[in-house]
Amino acid sequence: MHKVLVISYYFPPMGLSGVQRTLKFTKYFKDYNWEPTVLTTSDIAYYAHDNSLLKEVEDANVNIVRVGGGDINSLLKKNGTVKIPREKIRKLFSYISSTFFIPDNKVGWSKKALVKAREILRNEKFDIIYVTAPPFSSVNMAVELKKEFRIPLVIDYRDLWYESYFSFYPTLFHKSMNKKMEYNALKEADKITVTNRSIKEKLLNTYKFLSFDDVIIISHGYDPKDFENLEPVAKTNSRLIIAYSGIFMEYNTPKYFLKAFKEISLEKPEIAANIELHFIGLLRIENQKLIRKLHLEEFVKDFGYIEHSDAVRQLISSDVCWFMIGNKKNIDALLPGKLYEYIGAKKPIIACVPEGAAKNALQKYGAAFYTDPIDINNIKKTIYNVYDLYQKDELPKPDDEFVQQYRRDFLTEQLCKEFQFCMNTEVE
Repeated sequence: MHKVLVISYYFPPMGLSGVQRTLKFTKYFKDYNWEPTVLTTSDIAYYAHDNSLLKEVEDANVNIVRVGGGDINSLLKKNGTVKIPREKIRKLFSYISSTFFIPDNKVGWSKKALVKAREILRNEKFDIIYVTAPPFSSVNMAVELKKEFRIPLVIDYRDLWYESYFSFYPTLFHKSMNKKMEYNALKEADKITVTNRSIKEKLLNTYKFLSFDDVIIISHGYDPKDFENLEPVAKTNSRLIIAYSGIFMEYNTPKYFLKAFKEISLEKPEIAANIELHFIGLLRIENQKLIRKLHLEEFVKDFGYIEHSDAVRQLISSDVCWFMIGNKKNIDALLPGKLYEYIGAKKPIIACVPEGAAKNALQKYGAAFYTDPIDINNIKKTIYNVYDLYQKDELPKPDDEFVQQYRRDFLTEQLCKEFQFCMNTEVE
């Protein structure tokens, strides 16, 4: 067995989509002759916790080393699972955080984790350091380890760093420091993995020293074992179920979709009466208020945050999944992992997305309906079209060959091949 030190702040028992990529990699590493040790945070205050995900890594006998303290989430850990704030409040806190912490507010945790990582690397021999970001402060920490212990470093980008859709730079100093940090990190990396082509292109265009082969695309995916022996919830009526799984943030909102559906309820109440809108995840207060304001309560089921296995069951119990990304700076590089769980569920997808990574990812799926993300009339027409096809039992089926290539076990095999390549290059 080769050994990889995985540095990942976001890891079970934390929930939400941010933990899925690393969780599934570590789960399957041993199948490809790699033994992971995960360095992550201890108990923190967070919006969602999922003990079923923690059991999954424990059942895979993954070695987990936890480091606490140094960040705001750790200071509030006694609160456990905390209520997600309004998006305006979250953005305000994010702006304040970006002002006082560079590159992010996990700097304190990364410093404590660095001390622990040094201890681990002195006591055991590792072949690869793998760090996944955000938070990008952990990347800086991993760079220090690479220099000190001369172990190949693989940096995984789940999202952009410099000039991302989330970035806020109160001064030119903040902007330049983030770019300088990223430049220094990428100079040290032996390999960079990204989730989609748009992120790769932006890195190559921003940092000319990178070659095409330096940056490897390993997409998000789905775990076929999550769908094994899972029975859908029995239907009690013939209504079309349109499901959304996940969270709404600054880059997406249910507003336009709900307004489109409101128009349907006024124009064709008999059609609206035969549709259910299911929300699986964290539906913020402002979105719940919008549903009430539009008088759509009778059409909506809000499941709240539920364990991952239950969320997957709700997906396979739906008839159509809905996916939304709005218009924002560099939004073309955004490709949330939940899209691939929709693909794993093999459901038709209403994709309210701009041009970019998400739309590109669905081009060969064979069962997607595209609309502009904020065009209410276009969204409404799409819902009408989907409903008509549903009534005729003619909803499209996805291309199975396309679906299979996004299995988490296959993607883990790709990553392990990159690890092996880094080891061989280091030896040479």
